[in-house]
Amino acid sequence: MQSPALIALTLWCALLSYFDLRAHRLPNTLTLAGAAVVLGYGFATGRGAIAVFGALLLAIPYLLVHLCAPDALGAGDVKLAIGLGAATALGGAQTWVWAALAAPVLTALAGVGTLLAYALMPTAGAPRVVVSPTMKLTMKLLPPRASRSAGVAPLPPVEAPRSDLAGVSRPWDSRRPGPPIRGVATGSLGTLAHGPAMCAASVVALVAAR
Repeated sequence: MQSPALIALTLWCALLSYFDLRAHRLPNTLTLAGAAVVLGYGFATGRGAIAVFGALLLAIPYLLVHLCAPDALGAGDVKLAIGLGAATALGGAQTWVWAALAAPVLTALAGVGTLLAYALMPTAGAPRVVVSPTMKLTMKLLPPRASRSAGVAPLPPVEAPRSDLAGVSRPWDSRRPGPPIRGVATGSLGTLAHGPAMCAASVVALVAAR
């Protein structure tokens, strides 16, 4: 893969990784459009069949995993596999194999690191309460004694300094409106994004193959 195309692929991967790490989403406008560009590049360079074969060879196993365990692998990762499978196939069979194998290894290492960091945290065993706007309104209506009997810690006042608000989880953001989270989550580790690992493995494999 030529340098301009590799730079464009790296920027595309960086943008996708940002969205996946921030919101755990891979927008279709980026994944599908990028896949179309990569496949078009393959046909323009006379290696369209290789690009299509690489895309299918990576996307089909990802699709099967998604159908069997949707919570383990999202549909966005399947769409991302089309573009990355085509791109790494253009770098050669060895590049494709290294990228395909390195991606789940990187995700596994990230998961192990997350678990270790969570276990070593001083407050790892303490429950983490996720408070929604609906719960805040309910807690204001309840008397303090009722809130304590329910096992819910009182919220800091609205005019409290920012340091007092550091311990309160804020799953919502006014700049990124979304559905309110209802209920209580205790000790949740969240979802581990696989897209950045796929992107990093593909870009490193392509660079190493040059």
